[in-house]
Amino acid sequence: MTSSTPPPQQDAPRQNAPKQAPKDPWDLPDVSGLVVGVLGGTGDQGRGLAYRFAAAGQQVIIGSRAADRAEAVAAGIGHGVQGADNAECARRSDIVIVAVPWEGHAKTLESLREELTGKLVVDCVNPLGFDKKGAYALKPEEGSAAEQAAALLPDSRVTAAFHHLSAVLLQDASIAEIDTDVMVLGEERADVETVQALAGRIPGMRGVFAGRLRNAHQVESLVANLISVNRRYKAHAGLRITDL
Repeated sequence: MTSSTPPPQQDAPRQNAPKQAPKDPWDLPDVSGLVVGVLGGTGDQGRGLAYRFAAAGQQVIIGSRAADRAEAVAAGIGHGVQGADNAECARRSDIVIVAVPWEGHAKTLESLREELTGKLVVDCVNPLGFDKKGAYALKPEEGSAAEQAAALLPDSRVTAAFHHLSAVLLQDASIAEIDTDVMVLGEERADVETVQALAGRIPGMRGVFAGRLRNAHQVESLVANLISVNRRYKAHAGLRITDL
């Protein structure tokens, strides 16, 4: 009598798993309870953003190198906006918007590395130069202001947004809605969607995913073109992305 090796058992036929529907790109998180800090909140852009978010019901803290200056500007904005020095602003905020002048960008972030650890950072700084021909884009060694921020803040979650907004429109309380899209860049989808949702808190505004941080230079550079448009047409132009 000879023995034979039993045939291998056959796997049970697999049923096709139902495919998951793709995530709706406009299904964004609720960010209404997050504290928004604005570094450079005493400048025109930072002050305008602080006003708009606070008017929309967001808790806002503006930061400055001098706490007393931040407190004075915050009192002028109203809507419950608070002022603090930059370090305190970073510590107390869930989302930190960087709206400082390009010349102080690196130094400011280097000094706040510890306070910004673990924070969602939104860089809206535009590296620009100006001469008799008008505004022109600068290219940082890292590629962009946002990439410089990511290099200087390895323990933060860096995104980029709010580059193309008119400080004049942001600060004008007579304007109820700002008709513009905000291009948002970042490495993690959850972080990008949080910033998109934050942009959508401002009436008339919409946050749109525009790629990873390696694409930030083009977005930052476009501000030089918008400055040229606005000077020629005496306008405060923004951007709208069609077919979305």
